[in-house]
Amino acid sequence: MSGSYIRNVLPVLATLWLSAPALAATPQTESYEPVPMPPGFQVVVSELEGPVFADARGHTLYQWPVKPLRNGAVGERKGQPTCDNTRYTVNSGLMSPYPPGLELPEVETRPSCLEVWPAVIADQDAKPIGKWTVIGRKDGIRQWAYDGYALYTSVLDEQPGDVNGGTRRKTGGDGPGTRKPVGPPPMVPPQFEIVPLLSGRLLVTSEGNSVYAFAKDSPGKSNCYGPCAHAWKPIPAPAYAKARGEFTIIEREPGIRQWAFRQQPLYTRVADEFFHSQRGSDEPGWSNVYTQRAPEPPSDFTVQDTYSGIVLADSRGKTVYVYNCGDDALDQLACDHPDSPQAYRLTVCGGGDPKRCLETFPYVTAAENAKSTSRLWSVMFIDPVTGKVAKPQQAGALRVWAFRKRPVYTMWRDRGPGELHGDSWGEFYGYRNGYKAFWLRDDYDNNAE
Repeated sequence: MSGSYIRNVLPVLATLWLSAPALAATPQTESYEPVPMPPGFQVVVSELEGPVFADARGHTLYQWPVKPLRNGAVGERKGQPTCDNTRYTVNSGLMSPYPPGLELPEVETRPSCLEVWPAVIADQDAKPIGKWTVIGRKDGIRQWAYDGYALYTSVLDEQPGDVNGGTRRKTGGDGPGTRKPVGPPPMVPPQFEIVPLLSGRLLVTSEGNSVYAFAKDSPGKSNCYGPCAHAWKPIPAPAYAKARGEFTIIEREPGIRQWAFRQQPLYTRVADEFFHSQRGSDEPGWSNVYTQRAPEPPSDFTVQDTYSGIVLADSRGKTVYVYNCGDDALDQLACDHPDSPQAYRLTVCGGGDPKRCLETFPYVTAAENAKSTSRLWSVMFIDPVTGKVAKPQQAGALRVWAFRKRPVYTMWRDRGPGELHGDSWGEFYGYRNGYKAFWLRDDYDNNAE
């Protein structure tokens, strides 16, 4: 990595969660298109996934879209809910190289799909509206659907805004068929899209090019001309384009229109070599544009530079890792939560030995007075022998940090800041059963998406 990159990226580390310099310092949330909804439903703006649909209790709604695996596909098609009360005891063989018929761990207590993902039930007098429809299940129950896909809630969500059951972010080509939160479309012009990252909701063009703001611009006025405009292309607003939500149109010069977001003129970077790049934010005065930033992590954590990008780290600068897991039953239940079977994790981090796991991927422990202002982060107690959730008063229980109700870890081979020996550890680069670094930015492999 070049010296100029290091010099430029260091100031970025301190402001990774902050808005662009000319934007308001207070947290801003993503605007969304108003859509018709049946009675009893609402939109809740979550901290990481942006606006999501929720039921009357505020619990996030999810869908299970079809995902191709190596030996078939899982998920649900439009109008065909398959999540039911079946208790699977063997794997499906869809995630090779494992053959079908292998017994799943803890089959005696393994829940059914509906116990983990309760269906959103529609009353007998429920009527469709907009993209909301009512579909019939094989068990005779009427279920709400959005855009044709059946809707569910997650038992992991407790309060409005929780999105612990799934994510819109990419989960890797060899990862399991995960559930995704569903919400209203973002209020962005057709020329733009939003990419969900762990650092926030990144604004890009419809072609995938990153969008940037310039600190030397004034609200509603561009100060980037001449050589600046050759390196940073103003994003043109077509003659037919109209202002939309927080997107406005400014006039650079007579007849030349440019898009602006929250009064900041918008640009793309000519030197960007990859889609969704964040390298332009290394240039002094320039920053990526987010419709919504992720909350700052607790003060126990730091941000560190690596050979490929930026990661979250503990107070010593050691890279933080998250654990991914999905079993291979037909209902594709996740096994990354401490309440799920720990056999998968114990196998990949310690050959089945809990003590070895604690040495290889130790938990990030939390101090007695540790707190978080965000619901994304919490403190939980873990039984070090079983890996399951423990009661606070249990003897020997570990007090650890958790992200989205899942513990986070470091790796024993990482000796100093920026080391990544545990990234992609496990099956299929850590996406199916293994560990991934807590990527905030990856300039080469798209690990941050």
